This record gives sequence, C-alpha cells and structure tokens, in this order.
Amino acid sequence: MDRRGFLMVSGALAALMGSGCASLPSRAPVRPLDPEVAELQRRTFDWFVRVTDIERGLTPDRWPTESFCSVAAVGFALTCWPVGVENGWMSREEAKARTLNTLRFFHDAPQGPDATGVTGHKGFFYHFLEMDTGHRFGRTELSTVDTTLLLGGMLFASRYFDRDETGETEIRRLAQAIYDRVEWDWSVVRPDRISMGWHPETGFIEADWHVYNEGMLVLLLAMGSRTHPVSPAVWTEWCSVYDRSWTDRYGPAHLHFAPLFGHQYSHMYIDYRGIRDPWMRARSAEIGPFDYFENSVRAVQAQRNYAVANPGGWDGYSADVWGLTACDGPGDFKQVIDAREREFFSYSARGPGDRDDGTIAPTAAMASFPFAPDAVTACLRAMKARYGEAIYTEFGFLDSFNPTLTEREGRLQHGRIVPGIGWVDGDYLGIDQGPIVVMIENARSDLVWRYMRTEPNLRRGLEAAGFTGGWLEA
Repeated sequence: MDRRGFLMVSGALAALMGSGCASLPSRAPVRPLDPEVAELQRRTFDWFVRVTDIERGLTPDRWPTESFCSVAAVGFALTCWPVGVENGWMSREEAKARTLNTLRFFHDAPQGPDATGVTGHKGFFYHFLEMDTGHRFGRTELSTVDTTLLLGGMLFASRYFDRDETGETEIRRLAQAIYDRVEWDWSVVRPDRISMGWHPETGFIEADWHVYNEGMLVLLLAMGSRTHPVSPAVWTEWCSVYDRSWTDRYGPAHLHFAPLFGHQYSHMYIDYRGIRDPWMRARSAEIGPFDYFENSVRAVQAQRNYAVANPGGWDGYSADVWGLTACDGPGDFKQVIDAREREFFSYSARGPGDRDDGTIAPTAAMASFPFAPDAVTACLRAMKARYGEAIYTEFGFLDSFNPTLTEREGRLQHGRIVPGIGWVDGDYLGIDQGPIVVMIENARSDLVWRYMRTEPNLRRGLEAAGFTGGWLEA
C-alpha cells in the first residue's frame, strides 16, 4: 500500500550487530490520530487479545468460526503486543509474558520430515497448526512466507524487549535461535528462486517467490541469515521480471500486484522510505526519486481510481469506499443480478480486474494508512456511515462485505445477507487484522519501523540485496 508525505524519518542509526540490545535512533514525533482511526486500531488490537492463546501464543486463522492456527497471524500478534504497551492498552509485563510463552513454544515444538505430529521441518513452520496441539493441520504446506511473517514478529520482539533482565534476554536469545535454524538454502530448488513451500507427501511445490509481491521479506531474511544464507543472486532474479509488472493502468506508474496485501506485508517490518536497491536506483534515474514506499503510494492511488472507474459496475464502489485484497467472499457460484450474470468467489485474492466480484475488504484500505492517511480516514468514516454496525463491531471491521449481493437462494460459504446492506462476512481473519494495527502504529509513532531499523539480520539482507541510502547510511 502507499502514501508518503507526513511521516518523518527518525535520526541516526546506531551500530547493530549481535543478538543483544542495540541503541535506537531518536524517536520520531508521534502523530495524533483521528479519533475514529484510533478507535479502530484499539478495537482491532483487542481482537488479538481476545483470541490468542496465552500459554502457547497460538492465534486462530479466523474467529468466531472455529479454526486452526495461522503462524503468520501469530507473527502479527507478537508485533501487536508492543503496540499495546506503547498505547497503554497492555502492561509491558503481560506483553513480555505472552511473547516469551510464544517463543518458548515455537522453539521447543517438534520438527522433522514426518507428515504428522510435528510443527515444522528444517526450521520452517507449517502454514496452519492445530489449535489444541500446535502440530501440522491436515495436509497444509510448510510455508516459507508464513514462516517469514512469524519471524518478522519474533525479530521485532527481540528488538523491542531490550532490557537487561532475564525474561527479555531470553526473548532475544530464542528469537535469534529460531531464526538461525531456518535452512533457507534448502528451499532453493530451482536456480536463484526460493520455493513457496513443501509437503512431506509430495515434496516442494512448483511455485517460487518470483515477480513483485509480498515475498520481499522472505528473500531479505533468507539473504541475511548467519547460518543458512541464500545467494544475493535470488534478489537479482527477483527483480529481473519487474519490467513485466510495471504499469500505469488506473494510476501513476508502479510495480503492479493486484491485491493490496502484496503492498503491505513486507512494509509492516521494513521502512522502505529513502532506501533503494539497484533496480530502484535505476528507475529513480529515469523518473525521479522513487522507492518501494512510493510504489505502494501509487498502488493505493490506482485502487482508488479503479473504484471510481468501477468497470464492473459493482454497488458501493467510490473514491471513499474502496479496497481489494485477499479476503473472504460469499462463495463460489454464479448468480443473475439485474439481468446480468455475476460470478462470486469464496476466499480469494482480489484486485483491480483480477477476480473482482464486488467484495470489499476494509483491511485493504485501513492497512494502507501510512501511504494515504487522508484517503484512508475518509474511507473509514464512509464505511461506518453507510454500513454501520453491520460491518463494524466490537473488534473493528468484519473481514469483508459485498453490497451487490443482496439476496441469495442457494448456499453461502461465508457470512450472511444483511437486509439493506448486502452480503457481510461473519469472521475476522488474523492476517487481515494484523496489518491494520501495525500499519496505523507505524504511521502514528514509527514504532515497528524504528526498532526494525536496528535489526541486524534484516540489515544484512538489505545490504546483500544492494540497498543503499536513507537510514541504512545515516
């Protein structure tokens, strides 16, 4: 996602190697939030408190529908606890206890090549875990990206809990140990490409992290490893297809990835403002100053422009109500509405012109707050004003809604039809809730970005990829 302007870069970066605490750059000025934005952040934070198991730190993929654990959502919960501390919503002691319990569980959980009875293999973790045992759920894959998002939360925690006392020292030790044992080089099964995952039954899946998307953090942490690093050539290969993704459709030219989560996830943990890899430096020489943060700014602009153009003629789309990303949908079916056959999907990644079925996901806009604070605030107010408690409840926005689908005679896979509103999901999804809390906080206080600028493993990865400038050289 994407909007620049009002965020101020923190001061000088201190020396950082090692697993202990490092000096922080000076704190950025805290930006007061609009009361409705602040309320949304608090309500969404409270969802993680409500659903995350305290003893092991397992966060369900969705709620209130009974669900398995999502390891990415666990990483987001770990990132949320310091946000709660800084806002006065949670004591540092509770945040420390929750974090320590989570790290102990994942550090000690069984690993191995077996199909059952394990939590991971080769240092990676399975995408979904059973909530009661923490072991692999069903036939889910060993996921490189979901492991990475879990590690993002762990490494942030290891920076935040920087005091010289037993519990916080253990958090730092465990986070580094869990990261160090990930065998990133094992996942490179095709030249200079990291596989998206592995199944014990069938081996590596065919898809790799290639083409611009949410996978940047995967490559950067893989290159930054002290124990199992991958070659910097994976970044060269990653960028080699960028020209095919460059587009000016619906907005200013940018690297296109249709769902907005691809422009959010890596940005939760990395402050891309002013730092550039070789591809970005070359592009800047052509079009003027440009970086991955600006790219997300432009991607958000394109999504809003698409909502205004509304080529599919879906109900509800406008400059103030917009946002397409991966989210729940009503189900996989076709239905005639106003003499026009419409196709709908259940859980799917949606974007401009890509599986757009009229389903709006509030997280797509809300987690774009650093990139477009004014537009996101207007969207928040418009959604609440038009759809009210049907979509906005005790824990913030339900995952998604669809104003076009106002009646359904057949089965719905998710949610229900709300009279006068349309289809509304019945669940919150952890991987959609987390970016709302974290990205609002990055805009408010620079919190996650500031601590991650002192994270030595991430810094090694960025330098291996050829990033220079900005805070890397401050």
